[in-house]
Amino acid sequence: MMKDTLVTQQRMRMQAGRADDGLGPNTDIGARLRALYGAVQDEGVPDPLLDLLERLDAVEHAEKNKSHSRDAE
Repeated sequence: MMKDTLVTQQRMRMQAGRADDGLGPNTDIGARLRALYGAVQDEGVPDPLLDLLERLDAVEHAEKNKSHSRDAE
């Protein structure tokens, strides 16, 4: 029982410390991180990357067709 009380007190102190550490979602750091995330999210996907993904999809599709044709034989 005493141990439970001590653990509870320790958790309360840790939570209080977190609230006062200045890293909450409404701080300057939080605002800057949100702005950076928004900027990255708004960026388009580069054309070379899209081309690479299309080629990989084509190769994957061709491999599936080969394995299906082998299974049919």
